[in-house]
Amino acid sequence: MAPLVHFATLQFSPRKGQYAANLARLGALFAQLDALDPRPDLLQLPESALTGYFLEGGVREFALTAGAFAADLQRTYLAAVKAPRTLEVVAGFYEVWRNTLYNSAIAVRLGGDAPHIRHVHRKNFLPTYGMFDEERFVERGQEIRAFDLPWGRAAMLVCEDAWHSVTGTLAALDGAQMIFICAAAPARGTWPRDDAIPGPASIARWERLARDIAEEHGVFVSVSNLVGDEGGKVFPGGAMVCGPAGDVRVRGPLWEEALVSAPLDLADLTRARADMPLLADLRVALPHLLGTLGRIQRGTAAPVAYDGVPAAAEPPAGKAAKAAAGAMPVTVASTDAGGPPPIEIDAALVERWLVHFLREEAAQRGFTKGIVALSGGVDSAVTAALAARALGPKNVIAVRLPCKTSSKESLTHAQMVIDALGLESRTLDISAAVDGYLANEPGADTTRRGNVMARVRMLALFDLSAKHSAIPLGTGNKTERLFGYFTWHADDSPPLNPIGDLFKTQVWALARHLGVPKAIVDKAPTADLASGQTDEGDLGISYAKADPILHWLVCGFSAEEVVARGFAKADVTAVRERLERTHWKRRLPTVAMVSGTAIGESYLRPVDY
Repeated sequence: MAPLVHFATLQFSPRKGQYAANLARLGALFAQLDALDPRPDLLQLPESALTGYFLEGGVREFALTAGAFAADLQRTYLAAVKAPRTLEVVAGFYEVWRNTLYNSAIAVRLGGDAPHIRHVHRKNFLPTYGMFDEERFVERGQEIRAFDLPWGRAAMLVCEDAWHSVTGTLAALDGAQMIFICAAAPARGTWPRDDAIPGPASIARWERLARDIAEEHGVFVSVSNLVGDEGGKVFPGGAMVCGPAGDVRVRGPLWEEALVSAPLDLADLTRARADMPLLADLRVALPHLLGTLGRIQRGTAAPVAYDGVPAAAEPPAGKAAKAAAGAMPVTVASTDAGGPPPIEIDAALVERWLVHFLREEAAQRGFTKGIVALSGGVDSAVTAALAARALGPKNVIAVRLPCKTSSKESLTHAQMVIDALGLESRTLDISAAVDGYLANEPGADTTRRGNVMARVRMLALFDLSAKHSAIPLGTGNKTERLFGYFTWHADDSPPLNPIGDLFKTQVWALARHLGVPKAIVDKAPTADLASGQTDEGDLGISYAKADPILHWLVCGFSAEEVVARGFAKADVTAVRERLERTHWKRRLPTVAMVSGTAIGESYLRPVDY
């Protein structure tokens, strides 16, 4: 009878760069694990489990040798449990080996006289796209190898390693019965789906990858992912274990730390491989495939011929079959095929995501309160509603900052939000401060006057932030940010912004879900800097038209391609031109770099370090 392996994976939220504190927290989890019945034989931790992932230039400060990391785990484990028994641990960490830095995973047995390192895997595939720049800070590993555990053989992969199908194949060919994937994969994808997999689209993608690896090779696959927030990059957790038939045995919760346990019957491997002997088929074909691989690497691929007919020509049999069949029905893909992800959002998912973001970020920065400038518009109303859910209504201070040119409606609508959410509030008229400055500049036009108002409002917000020990919360949406429709170092100044990656139309959808008063959601958006002024009037295009175009452009499609998909050329041109001329407003000030340690270019430390 095949042994039953009791397995657990940990969804862990490390504090960035606080290795000793994270190690101490792991000790408490060791004690909790040891008290379980049945007690797990093996514990898996995520990638970079005790330091955080986005360390950037801080990697060198926290990289350890495998021996030192194993010794720390052993010491922590022995101190945490009353009667130490052996425990197998798989964990991701930043490693220094032969004076070179790696993103690695270790398999180590704890609980004996000394830790026993079974294997160290060094991440092969280092992402250098989107939010990632990993290869700048660590080197690539160059091997996939299985190793022995008391109950069989296993292999480890680190995050993007698993996105390349060949890695699972190599591990299985080397005898792996279980593949551990240690990941630090930020959540991405807010659109509604019908796949019944809870959470962001990235969770569904990881589950699909794990199930494919498991089913194709007849192996168990476990994915352990970080939770928590690192500078706005939110890790969702969502650990999962797949059986060798591609079935999901257990899923971890979203957005929170958890210990996810599953008993694994190794006899399932036999049954799955007997029912679907794909791995056996691969072993038989492997010599021939290796020959093909060698030919491809040598660049000597030659066209195949059908009975002397060049491969470029269709085999005669194919022509005859078409002639005999006559006309065939034609199916044509939609013109939207191959476009960007849907712009629609799953509002309930986004709410949980952003509430988690605000709660985590405020706590990391030492704040229990938030403060938001409440304008009476939908953006600030949504930010206030999210903050109330994240921090509690009594911990959110709403500040109304009217000027003599502000409409009474704005004040009324802001008060509606305050009353609906039960927020602490303050009203501070900025007219005297604005007039005091502009008295020296009587010729200032409407734009300059609006910028002065915006900057005075931020002066007030940050001063009140210091008074109340409350972190300022931003209210600028993605459309405004891409269009540069804000005052530099004013509207964009607050250190936390929950809605800055949501287009205006997405903010409206979220507002309806959150129950923002209809009068606020439905009114024409306005910065309320002058009588009759509206956002869409200033921009020359409606948000309903602008947002889809912006979405296509920032997803990498050219203006010509967007026009070809049916958007009006004039609208696309106007949106693209405004987008391109406002890049400077989305960056920190340009500094002349005269050294090799320029801040933000060479001296890199994440905001939450």
